[in-house]
Amino acid sequence: MRTDIVHIGAGELTYEIRNIVIVGEKLQKLGVSVNWENIGDPVAKGEKIPSWMKEIVIEAVRDDSTFAYCPTKGVLSTREFIAKQTNSLGGAQIDPEDIIFFNGLGDAISKVFGFLKRTARVVVPTPSYTTHSSAEAAHAGDRPVTYILDPNHLWYPDIEDIENHVKYNPAVAGILIINPDNPTGAVYPEEVLRAIVEIADKNDLFIICDEVYQNMTYNGTESVPLCTVIGDVPAICMRGISKEMPWPGSRCGWIEVYNGHRDPMFERYINSILNAKMVEVCSTSLPQYVLPRILNHPEYPVYLEKRIRRYERFSNIAYDILKDIKGVLVNRTNGAFYMSAVFLDGLLNHKQTLPIENNEVRSSVEELVNGPDISPDKRFVYYLLASTGVCVVPLSSFATELQGFRVTLLERDEEEFTKIFQTIASSIKQYLASA
Repeated sequence: MRTDIVHIGAGELTYEIRNIVIVGEKLQKLGVSVNWENIGDPVAKGEKIPSWMKEIVIEAVRDDSTFAYCPTKGVLSTREFIAKQTNSLGGAQIDPEDIIFFNGLGDAISKVFGFLKRTARVVVPTPSYTTHSSAEAAHAGDRPVTYILDPNHLWYPDIEDIENHVKYNPAVAGILIINPDNPTGAVYPEEVLRAIVEIADKNDLFIICDEVYQNMTYNGTESVPLCTVIGDVPAICMRGISKEMPWPGSRCGWIEVYNGHRDPMFERYINSILNAKMVEVCSTSLPQYVLPRILNHPEYPVYLEKRIRRYERFSNIAYDILKDIKGVLVNRTNGAFYMSAVFLDGLLNHKQTLPIENNEVRSSVEELVNGPDISPDKRFVYYLLASTGVCVVPLSSFATELQGFRVTLLERDEEEFTKIFQTIASSIKQYLASA
């Protein structure tokens, strides 16, 4: 074209969680039976939505108002319900005007990062959930600025690393926290959150906190809500229903703005996000109308607790299978439904393989892994997929130099789940010994 039409940050928009599906589908057509352990969709993995929840949605659909636009910020009664819930936790107090609904947290993330000044950076964790790190990098047209989550310390944030990024990079305006974390499954103790808030307070920064898995913790851990430790620091808290309810297809998420009027510049920034939402008119009405009804239903806490107990059991099964493999570092998952495993430095190379019986499948994988930009862990992931059908995500796709993989805990059948992780374990041993 006569002029360059590509956004400066377009190259930073990657989502390997979905990209691996393209490879998996190609191999499926060649006869590989795939176990999709790559994407965090409980429904796609067989989670049964209870009939009482469906009845609430059916009843709401009978109301014509659920087919109409709602206020730009979201359904007022639902925002009042959320504000009351948040305020009951103590700490930062909000009202319905401090809440804005979006078409899923992907929409919220796009606008929260997209309407920052291009030279203003938000330091994000590494490993980091791809939607956050890609959106931050894309808005700046540069690689994401990252702080370390330490696999040798339960994947907790390295506070000194955060301090150094803030101290030596004056472009840093904010800090992103994902708690409970995706992709690691870590749940941060209160003192870690307070330390990050203190850094933000001392350096006049704001905080973004993704709490979409807030109510999904186990193994004796409990996620501390940001609102209870934020003090006077301006912040954006992100929440949604896609994982907890679960209703990922609803595309329903929201932000809660803490201390939104304490800093004039932060207030103008929040208004710019709201104005962008006004251009769209509003977010989808139906899930907003049913959200309070579902959360208030007497069966909801029972249903959620049952799911959490299953994730807890499966997290321990997975950890027990992988923990003693030589050359691999894993931590027990304590929140959400993901586990990340890291290969020790220097153990992966570009000669290692796994046996693939189908010649056509083998040729396809060999073609994929011979590219110049294939990271060692992606090579492992492709061979694992072709050899066993288990589809995981390379850890290096989560804005990190660590080599490893992320896998979900969503398989519902315990026998099948155990078999999947035993397959992963035996494949790791075979792969590391192959060259």
